[in-house]
Amino acid sequence: MKRLSILLLVSALTLASCSEQFDSRRKIFVTGSAEEEVTPDIIYFGIALKEYTDITGKKVVITDLEKQLFEAVNKVGIPKKDLRINDVSSYSNPSQKQKNPDFIIRKQYRIRMNDLNKINTIISELDPKSIEYTQVESYDYSRLAERKKEIKIKALREAKAKAEYLAEAGESELGKLLEVRESSAENSPQAMPMMDEMAVQQSSAQSSNIGFKKIKLNYVVSAVYELK
Repeated sequence: MKRLSILLLVSALTLASCSEQFDSRRKIFVTGSAEEEVTPDIIYFGIALKEYTDITGKKVVITDLEKQLFEAVNKVGIPKKDLRINDVSSYSNPSQKQKNPDFIIRKQYRIRMNDLNKINTIISELDPKSIEYTQVESYDYSRLAERKKEIKIKALREAKAKAEYLAEAGESELGKLLEVRESSAENSPQAMPMMDEMAVQQSSAQSSNIGFKKIKLNYVVSAVYELK
C-alpha cells in the first residue's frame, strides 16, 4: 500500500511538471532599445607636488607649495573637503629626512571638481617646477542611476509599441506582459593619460574649454507578450 502511494505521488508530480512546462498560449517576442549620452559632472583630478632647489641653491619646501595649492583650489570655489592627500613619500620614514636635509618630499593630492576648466586656473597658480605630474583619475555622473532607469523604461515602451503593431498586423490583440529581460552596453570614457611638466605648462597656457567624451548609455530590453 505504501509503495502504491509513492507511485501515485510520483505520477502526480510528473503530470504537474509536464503541465507547467507546456504553455499553449500564443506569444510574441520583441525587443526594444534606447540610448542616451550624458556628460560627466564629477571629476577626480590628481596632482603631485615635489620640493626642489632653485638656481640660488634655496630649497622650495612642500609647505609653501601646498599653500599655493590650497589657495588655488579656494580661488576656483572648490570646498576644502574636496581636496585630499593621497600619498606622502617622505613621511613613511621620518629619520631619512633628519639624516639628509636635501631629501625631497613629494605629496600626491586628489581634487574633486565639477568643471574641467578649473584645472587651468589651479595649475596657473602653482609653481610649474613643483608639479611632478597631473592626471584625471576618474569621473562619474551624479544622476547616473536615475538616467539608467529612465532609459530602460524607454526601451520597454519601444518593445511594447513594436509588439502592438505586429500583433495588429497579424490580426491579433496584444495581451499581458509575460517576461522581460534586459542587457546593456555602457561606453564610459577613459581617464586622460598622465601629463609631464611640459604638458602641464602648455595646458595652463591654453584658454580654450576642456571637455570630455560623453558617457553613452545603451539598453536593450527583450519582452514576451501574450496574444489574445
